[in-house]
Amino acid sequence: MKWLRLIISKSRISTTVLLTVVIFASGFVIGNVSMLTRTNAQGRVALSDTDEAFEAFWDAFSIIESRYVDPVDIEVLVDGAIGGMVDALDDDHSGYIRPAFYESTTDFSGEFSGIGVTIRTQPQTEAIEVVTVIPNSPAEGVGVLTGDIFFEVDGENVVGMSQAELVTLVPGPRGTNVNITFKRGEDLVNFDIIRDIFEIPNVSSEIVGDNITHIVMLDFNAVSRSQLDDALEAVDINNTNGLIFDLRGNPGGTLASAIEIGSAFIEDGVLLRQVSRDQSEEITRTNGNYAEITVPIVVLVDETSASASEVISGAMQDYGVATIIGETTFGKGTVQNIPQLSNGGGLRITIKRWLTPNGAWIHQQGITPDIIVEWNPETAEEAQDDIQLQEAINYLESLNN
Repeated sequence: MKWLRLIISKSRISTTVLLTVVIFASGFVIGNVSMLTRTNAQGRVALSDTDEAFEAFWDAFSIIESRYVDPVDIEVLVDGAIGGMVDALDDDHSGYIRPAFYESTTDFSGEFSGIGVTIRTQPQTEAIEVVTVIPNSPAEGVGVLTGDIFFEVDGENVVGMSQAELVTLVPGPRGTNVNITFKRGEDLVNFDIIRDIFEIPNVSSEIVGDNITHIVMLDFNAVSRSQLDDALEAVDINNTNGLIFDLRGNPGGTLASAIEIGSAFIEDGVLLRQVSRDQSEEITRTNGNYAEITVPIVVLVDETSASASEVISGAMQDYGVATIIGETTFGKGTVQNIPQLSNGGGLRITIKRWLTPNGAWIHQQGITPDIIVEWNPETAEEAQDDIQLQEAINYLESLNN
């Protein structure tokens, strides 16, 4: 699975809700959601020091409002101003969430309402393409295909948009229609898609090789740990010859889920370190819910394994509880949350850096596997020959032999 997962769905402006949910995902992830306030030492809003800097802003607002050839909704201007301010941070992981979509960012239940595709941004062209079409989803029903490139959404040209911007346009309530035009080769194909609710198959398992368990986890959400526990119990993991924990293509998810998953593999210890703006460090430890796995473990990763996936693989590597096989991971070493704004929208904003238990910041560097296996299939036939998985099987079988 050579793709960067981002579900175009109700809950995927996403990797726990109380008013500050911390998120670890390469797409949208969420921390606690809290009202944004700006205060001085007396607890009052303090903008006097920046009034002069904002004069040009108010000049521009006044000119547009009084002279622009067509009337403009003030909310449209405010949305544009906020979006531009966040864009000025030049941070791919920060973004403005419009009021209509803010509520949908707080659902990590594992059930989604949308069209049912995963996407990635092509590195060379920056076009956003469909990587996976979820089985039995609305997208599959109308004929959306892997490789389709987003061109227009409800008549709005989305060429050049970021993933963060695109996912504010595509999701919506169940039963509503979204019109999407894709570029397919040299042609444009258009679909009216009725959004629906569907469950993403997050954890799957199979027996491979000489009685080795292969468990795939696609993201980190509220039900990931229970699904992992079910999979381990179903195979009676300690009566097998090894475990391959497959995080390829996994973009992350919530911090709460990362702690749950990390605690399954690490009995007791630091899971990650978070460093704030003032350089203070917060230590996040495992929660004691250890799965007591006694067989050797391999973690499979690739260049799209990101954020919470890197938290887990990095911690397991630091503690020596697993062998990491595959390709260097994505390299997302920052934490976001989504405070709410007074207009009902929100900011997805980077608030901390995170480091592995040993203190390594992997941002834009990634986790380097213990055994590197490059794999870039270009056809469905090549994808059938999963050389990374086979390397993991061979490695575990060699331990048993």
